[in-house]
Amino acid sequence: MPANVLVAYGTTNGSTAEIAEAIADVLRKDGLTVEARPAQSVASVASYDAVVVGGGLYAGRWQKHARRFLRRHRRELAGRPLWLFSSGPLDASASERDIPPAPGVKKAMARLDAKGHVTFGGCLEEGAKGWVAGMILKNGKGGDFRDFTAIEEWAARIGTELTGGTEKS
Repeated sequence: MPANVLVAYGTTNGSTAEIAEAIADVLRKDGLTVEARPAQSVASVASYDAVVVGGGLYAGRWQKHARRFLRRHRRELAGRPLWLFSSGPLDASASERDIPPAPGVKKAMARLDAKGHVTFGGCLEEGAKGWVAGMILKNGKGGDFRDFTAIEEWAARIGTELTGGTEKS
């Protein structure tokens, strides 16, 4: 059973970090030692038995720190259980249907033999950084579309796989 799990994330305004923390909390409840960290702060993944990486989606691309994390650690990641998640749609679509990974994430999944990917709804609220974010908010397209029940269920499936346990209902 893997003991140490890293949940690394690339975020611009903090919403992907909150998803990563929710995932880490579920994995801890499964008895795993889990660290949630900004992707750019991780120097090595050598001490982790499994890794979950998430990135916010911006114009169909993962947030830059998440992309760079996969490139920088590709050799170490290739030998570990790896799951990826994206956050981003500013509507209910992620709760209504499975949204495939962005093209760059799909390529990384194949290259690194990732065990899975999921896209969760995003969150963009007043005070968000960036000109584009400001325009989206000005046009009334912001809001919080994250489904924490779905996030926790996905994390529980990872925990079950890592612990060799049975899925909780």
